[in-house]
Amino acid sequence: MSKHQSGEFDEIMMRRALQLAVNGAGHVSPNPMVGAVITAPDGRIIGEGWHRLYGGPHAEVNAIRSVAATDMHLLKQSTIYVTLEPCSHYGKTPPCSLLLREKGFKRVVVGLVDPNPKVAGRGIAMLREAGSEVTVGILEGECRRLNARFITAQTKRRPWIQLKWAESTDGFIASPRGSERVVFSNSLSMTLMHRERAMADAILIGTDTLLDDNPSLTVRLWPGRNPVPVLFKSKRWASTDTSFILLSHNPIILDPDIPLADNMHLLTERHGITSLMVEGGTRILQSFIDSRLYDEVRIERSPMLLHAGIPAPHAS
Repeated sequence: MSKHQSGEFDEIMMRRALQLAVNGAGHVSPNPMVGAVITAPDGRIIGEGWHRLYGGPHAEVNAIRSVAATDMHLLKQSTIYVTLEPCSHYGKTPPCSLLLREKGFKRVVVGLVDPNPKVAGRGIAMLREAGSEVTVGILEGECRRLNARFITAQTKRRPWIQLKWAESTDGFIASPRGSERVVFSNSLSMTLMHRERAMADAILIGTDTLLDDNPSLTVRLWPGRNPVPVLFKSKRWASTDTSFILLSHNPIILDPDIPLADNMHLLTERHGITSLMVEGGTRILQSFIDSRLYDEVRIERSPMLLHAGIPAPHAS
């Protein structure tokens, strides 16, 4: 076996494919981020690509399109590295596994089997039946972490959930009701928070946050799509009141009278939400914590001391 066919070489190429995949962050959801690298028989990279935009060509297509005309004849002797199993079904684009089969790749290296039931090994089987050598599981852990949001939605049928709040050093998320509002964030932390928003399909608040802060919940400090606003309504909010900024953004309204887990299921099944940021007040955040419905907790701690106010949630 030559050096460029070794396990070490496979890992180097898959790591490059992972680097490419990250370029799709904030632009491809609810699809996964995917990167692809094509190497010639001598180990030279002749093509690279990633999934750039939801509804657009997949990573494999973009990688093949990047191959120079003078190298196209090498594809039947080449290896393509893909961070996620090539799709095998018709969606917004034709199946990538069919394209790879048509191009006749000698070898296909896959980082992770696609958890989507529409794929789930079918793409790999299609390629093997066509005569391609298929290697699976190169840097599988890294490939899995890259698409934790997509995988959660596919396997748990709910969004990947991030809880986010800011608190004072002494554990309060806000000053007492009726007193002057305090701001914990600075320009850097605000920018980082907007980056997190750009990664989420949707962002959830409760009625208290709507009434007290009248937030827009948009991405203003980071490039990307605005997350879909989600609101837990309560008796404090009159649905006829249209003065709130959020209401002009067509929010998804959740029913507080059905279980939280069922609401999360509906977000994915009915609305296609694969990742959710929860930025509500203590009551909303604590309900997710107590229900163990979260995948990540992001806490911004300020050096400020309040001495009194609304206590922060307690993450278990």
